Amino acid sequence: MNNPLLVSFDTAPFSNIKNDHFLPAIKALIAKNKEEINTITSNAERPTFQNTVEALERTGVQLDRVTSIFFNLNSAETNDEIQKIAQEVSPLLSEFKNDLLLNEALFKRVKAVFDTKESLSLNPEQDMLLEKQYKGFARNGANLSEEKKATLRKIDTELSKLSLTFGENVLAETNAFEMHLTKEEDLAGLPEGAIEAAAQTASEKGKDGWVITLDYPSYIPFMKYAENRELRKKLSLAFGARAFQKNKFNNELNVLEIVNLRHQRAQLLGYDSHAHFVLEERMAETPGKVISFLNELLEKAKPAAQKEFDELVAYAKKLDKIDRLEKWDSAYYAEKLKQERFNLDDEKLKPYFPLQQVIDGVFTVAKKLFGLQFKEVETIDKYHPDVKTYKVLDAEGELVSIFYADFHPRPGKRGGAWMTSFKPQQIKDGKNDRPHVSIVCNFTKPTSKKPSLLTFNEVTTLFHEFGHALHGMLANTTYAGLSGTNVYWDFVELPSQVLENWCYEKETLELFAKHFETHEVIPMELVEKIKESATFHEGMQTLRQISFGLLDMAWHGGNPSKIASVKEFEEKAFENTKLYPDTTQTCMSTSFSHIFQGGYSAGYYSYKWAEVLDADAFEYFKQEGIFNKKVATKFKEFVLSQGGTQDPMELYVKFRGQKPNPEALLKRAGLIK
Repeated sequence: MNNPLLVSFDTAPFSNIKNDHFLPAIKALIAKNKEEINTITSNAERPTFQNTVEALERTGVQLDRVTSIFFNLNSAETNDEIQKIAQEVSPLLSEFKNDLLLNEALFKRVKAVFDTKESLSLNPEQDMLLEKQYKGFARNGANLSEEKKATLRKIDTELSKLSLTFGENVLAETNAFEMHLTKEEDLAGLPEGAIEAAAQTASEKGKDGWVITLDYPSYIPFMKYAENRELRKKLSLAFGARAFQKNKFNNELNVLEIVNLRHQRAQLLGYDSHAHFVLEERMAETPGKVISFLNELLEKAKPAAQKEFDELVAYAKKLDKIDRLEKWDSAYYAEKLKQERFNLDDEKLKPYFPLQQVIDGVFTVAKKLFGLQFKEVETIDKYHPDVKTYKVLDAEGELVSIFYADFHPRPGKRGGAWMTSFKPQQIKDGKNDRPHVSIVCNFTKPTSKKPSLLTFNEVTTLFHEFGHALHGMLANTTYAGLSGTNVYWDFVELPSQVLENWCYEKETLELFAKHFETHEVIPMELVEKIKESATFHEGMQTLRQISFGLLDMAWHGGNPSKIASVKEFEEKAFENTKLYPDTTQTCMSTSFSHIFQGGYSAGYYSYKWAEVLDADAFEYFKQEGIFNKKVATKFKEFVLSQGGTQDPMELYVKFRGQKPNPEALLKRAGLIK
């Protein structure tokens, strides 16, 4: 078989790739990578940085590229066949990773270099690479007995299968539900755009009337605007019950198995818990520090959240005689109160945010800050017609990156938004090999009458993911393993979260927020209202994020072996952050993909941690001017281009001149004056 994945390529050859290419290619590339490693271990020369550490870093390039293509397709354009291949591929990769990290001869060579590092005159990046490699072995079982190594292999294989199954179940449950409406009165309160989209979804499914799904662009407007309380309840319970129903997609056992296996793995490696293991390589360092950080925020946020909640309860009672505010009432009455208080709602704003203009806007911001130019090209292969492809150039017209953007929901795409990479940046043989970066979102689709019009929340999501993309695009390091977003997890959200701040600034909005029909620039009174309303219900929002962080730490910060009920355990974890009455038929953990499918286990706190960094960083921009070239250049040099080559706090201080001040976040959130 002529396999396009086994020949050298620059941009991913999507149109030539068939599903049955993946498994043989990955098997062949694992074998090739093993040979590369064998060449290192059988080298009779004394281990040096070049013949061992650098040589190891340069292995497996094609394998990494093919697996990144495969797993992105499994998230952005999956089907039964791809999911089936993923179930075969994941254990193979897990086994190979173990083969590598438990390879005694290889570890001996890396350790020999590590033990002599004081005499090697390495530069900071080389030093970091050596440290990362040595710790990679030491923290993943290289010093274990053969018996314990075998146990570790078994655990890792199981975990890779379980996290895949977890994600497949959530996607299947999301796709399985639809609310088919045939009476016009059931649409009361919904904006025109949401009604059009629901009609379009119904038509695509061969049905009359309107179809509401659990995809965010369908789910959120219904929860915000639909007057029919019973239907909001039905939709909210369906969303909260994903993978928590008595059917084959139930994730309760998967959750318990995942946390127990993670705990066993940490114990095997000599750590108290999975969180202790994870946090050793984070800025936060220990579970204790994370819990104190979250509790400090909780102390500030809870009184504000309680006050906001009580106000919402009173408002719903006054407006509609609601005696007990439920979860399905939250977005609806919050939106009504927000509109009343600020005379501002998403529907007023959406006409100013057609997707294409927002894309142009974020490109303009990147140009003003970092001198980047974006040229849309049709010659780059893509995995779906919806995907847009760009060449990113610097001010001199040199290639910085290839950029892919995929914006709308599809049945084969998981929910949420993320950034990924199809090719890392590295400097090799004197050539600076530029990265290929992608962002994937789930924004409101265009209809037959209107272009894709974004809510303000979707605008901030686009800026957020683009911030991650800039971190990948502007990478400028020697080694791919330290390039772009390969940084400590609680540092990775700084570039994404800091960029969101520009969405609230008049100077930015004037660049792109223009009415899609009249081309009128967004009126300044609306800009002021966006700024004023930015901290609306910030207490409740902060409390929600803290609750997810605490739930994550509860699952991963201790011994989970005695946990019998996922739901009961979750309720206990939520005790101090609870506002709404509980619903017995819903559960957060069974669809908490961030921690059970993605890489955020013992790391969900990092969103709030990075908010401290981003509020402090943006304060600096505001002091000097939000498009100040000097500050932007420092941010590019010390944060965006450095990847994981130095300790993140050192990089932050080089950019900012000081450690971050948490008060900047609390002030921005309106939680302190």
